[in-house]
Amino acid sequence: MTKLTVAICASASNYPQVIAASYDIEKLGINVLLPATAARMKANGGKNIEADRDWTSVTAHEKASFIRGHFNEIEKSDAILVMNYEKHGKANYIGPNVLMEMSIAFYLRKPIYILNGKPEDSPLIDEILGLEPIFLNGDLKKLVH
Repeated sequence: MTKLTVAICASASNYPQVIAASYDIEKLGINVLLPATAARMKANGGKNIEADRDWTSVTAHEKASFIRGHFNEIEKSDAILVMNYEKHGKANYIGPNVLMEMSIAFYLRKPIYILNGKPEDSPLIDEILGLEPIFLNGDLKKLVH
């Protein structure tokens, strides 16, 4: 039986939590594909090497490269896992970039798992639900069942 490969999608501000959870996912026998910045952080022992970066200085071309790179990871995966933690005081936050990643997975007919609950106060909720995600409600073990 082939191991499940899951591409992780999350807001960059939550990468420390994502990295911590990636070890738990790997213990379930699942291969994890992290966004490039999170992968660099994990390789560096989880240290947030990007914390001091001025993200406003990232050019549109650099941003496009990051987006395309993670779209490629999604294409290689069997499914995606949206790790929707709190951001800006909003529970279960899913932002526009993660919605784009979800859309790619949807287009490629890959299952879309969402770690936590629905982001009820999101202006994107109709689009999020329209992609027919599977809510894990915090239970990573549901990825293997």
